[in-house]
Amino acid sequence: MPSGPVKVADIARDSVRNSEAPWDSFNALEYLNENYLRLQQEDRLILTAVRDHFGAHFQRHGGGGLRGLDVGAGTNLYPSLAMLPWCSRITLFERAPGNVAWLRGEVAGYGRNWDAFWRLLAEHPAYQGIDDPRALLSGAAEVVQGDLFAQLPERGADVGTMFFVAESLSTEREEFVKAVNVFVRALRPGAPFAVAFMENSDGSDVGELHFPACRIVTNDVVDCLRGHAADGLQVNRIEIPGELKLRDGPTCMLLALGQIR
Repeated sequence: MPSGPVKVADIARDSVRNSEAPWDSFNALEYLNENYLRLQQEDRLILTAVRDHFGAHFQRHGGGGLRGLDVGAGTNLYPSLAMLPWCSRITLFERAPGNVAWLRGEVAGYGRNWDAFWRLLAEHPAYQGIDDPRALLSGAAEVVQGDLFAQLPERGADVGTMFFVAESLSTEREEFVKAVNVFVRALRPGAPFAVAFMENSDGSDVGELHFPACRIVTNDVVDCLRGHAADGLQVNRIEIPGELKLRDGPTCMLLALGQIR
């Protein structure tokens, strides 16, 4: 197997494990500029569903001063913003050095592009009591660099998110399943969660580098989560019409919403 970063021209390789992907060279700003400079329609649909899921859960069960966890945060702040009303501490767990550096700078006072995401969250009453989400996130956020397979603590979080990570860290189904299992084991019993996936992804190109993915469908997500989730697990398909599709790759996203048993 060739050594060095996986270039776009090399994507015919049959297998790329997580440890072989070029995470040290991931271009955080390029990915941010392609995906999160504005609120895209697919993210609007996902964030609305996550907002309503967390809002309904905590309306039923109460909660405050909790510890949140976002696994594989990348350059995406909206999962952490979605947990903000109930959390005094949110761990943004990330492997890629470029993403870690970006996160540490961004959570100190996030950019104006995230205001549109917050306005969408603030359409729900649970978020309307927060006058300064920038200051609140800055005080709550803890960026931790690490490998989820080796360094993610068990049963440490009261609410959790993992967006486009488990299927996007290698081509190997074994590692996809392991990533989901590690994530759910990081949550305490009763914790609500939101996990997003790309269906049938071939990976993503960021600059000249190709990053791997495992091709999955809805049943793969259900099979991984149903043993860990309480009754009421939902796996929603987020279809992206062609005229709205701004990302390369699949035209469908999967959003799993539930609660740990």
